[in-house]
Amino acid sequence: MMVLLAILVVFLFFFVRVAYETVTCYWVIPRRIRRIMEKQGVCGPKPRFLTGNILDMASLVSKSTSKDMDSIHHDIVGRLLPHFLVWSKLYGKRFIYWNGIEPRMCITETELIKELLSRYSTKAGKSWLQQQGSKHFIGRGLLMANGDDWHHQRHISYAGYMVDCTEGMLRSLKSAMESGQTEFEIGEHMSRLTADIISKTEFDCSYEKGKQIFHLLTVLQNRCAQASRHLCLPGSRFFPSKYNREIKSLKTEVERLLLEIIQSRKDCVEVGRSNSFGNDLLGMLLNEMRDKRGISGGFSLNQQLIMDEIKTFFFAGHDTTALLLTWTVMLLASNPTWQDKVRAEVREVCGSNRGAPSVDQLPKLTLLNMVINESLRLYPPASVLPRMAFEDIKLGDLHIPKGLSIWIPVLAIHHSEELWGKDVNEFNPERFSSKSFAPGRFIPFAAGPRNCVGQGFAIMEAKIILAMLISRFSFVISENYRHAPVVVLTIKPKYGVQIRLTPLSY
Repeated sequence: MMVLLAILVVFLFFFVRVAYETVTCYWVIPRRIRRIMEKQGVCGPKPRFLTGNILDMASLVSKSTSKDMDSIHHDIVGRLLPHFLVWSKLYGKRFIYWNGIEPRMCITETELIKELLSRYSTKAGKSWLQQQGSKHFIGRGLLMANGDDWHHQRHISYAGYMVDCTEGMLRSLKSAMESGQTEFEIGEHMSRLTADIISKTEFDCSYEKGKQIFHLLTVLQNRCAQASRHLCLPGSRFFPSKYNREIKSLKTEVERLLLEIIQSRKDCVEVGRSNSFGNDLLGMLLNEMRDKRGISGGFSLNQQLIMDEIKTFFFAGHDTTALLLTWTVMLLASNPTWQDKVRAEVREVCGSNRGAPSVDQLPKLTLLNMVINESLRLYPPASVLPRMAFEDIKLGDLHIPKGLSIWIPVLAIHHSEELWGKDVNEFNPERFSSKSFAPGRFIPFAAGPRNCVGQGFAIMEAKIILAMLISRFSFVISENYRHAPVVVLTIKPKYGVQIRLTPLSY
């Protein structure tokens, strides 16, 4: 009887504690934040009970993306962020809206954005709800890390892998053309190419297993994208729903394959066949962790951290680069004058190297760099950039309370006529001929100390692939192309990008 009573007391204690924390998290704190911001004049649309403004946003996006665009133009803010346009007209440059029970402040003032991303880089990061939506996909790797967990990122250069893999893709395209094919969905080829590069970069000798992991992570990414459209209630991730079962199954299979690769590397070192875990990304992470542990004696491998880092770099190095390449090819295929300019530059810089630039030649491709920046401006990888305040901060004239999420609408800022001029929705790489534009208005990879871990890797990869492609082929947009950008975590072409290729003699 005493044991049962003790169990009952413990159960009641935990029940009361969970209930208190739930009410505090889901009701008390959000309402407190709302009152603080309203006193400073920051208001927004009225939230519904529990769902906030989710249904309003879903309805607006569903309506705006229900039809394809009638021509290739780049005025896409109203299509992808219709709720931002509606609410910014009603409430101004700063307003509060609700993602379920989470209050989010949207800001577009470049000075505030610059201050947030640089001055408060360690005091603002991903919120719990944002991490919930992607933790099965990339876990707590560099992309989702907060504070000191993030600082050990390293820049890795694999130009040789990039050139070799690109040569393979170009041979494949030429072979298909010799068989009579003239139209290609370039997004598929870019996705496969960047997957080959990142698989080789991360796993090298485990390349085939890396390709299996790539496929599973791609499926997992699409499933995790659904999380942003659902209300996340306490304990909902434990419900045995079809969605949760599928997510768990995919995550388990990805981590099983990763553990097999990690274990095989450990075995080689332990039996003395190698004194290193390898020169690829996985090997570098394992070597670095062994060296750090070795100082205090012994080697304790944090396998979950390693797996999260691998998944993070995979996402940063594959998905964003494939989309950058796809959108850039679409823009160049639609603008033959700029395509000719870039081709002439590549041939001048690379000489007889068949368009394959060396690392030293990459900075000299200034026109190509301008085109890539304009592509990132018009079609940034992410439409929004989220941060949550981990403590009270002073941002410009605003007091930001702990727990408030701040959302930066990157796409809207990149398409702001006030910031970029009347030709804001036109493809004009000349605007990047100098770096005189105001800080905070061009942020495709965020900014400040916590900018995207894959930025340098992605830009180098994009330059090499585009230089080689444009020197071997000319291309125009196909009459079958349907312009319909959509958001699935990142901004994607709904039906891919169809182009017609013509081989060139170099």
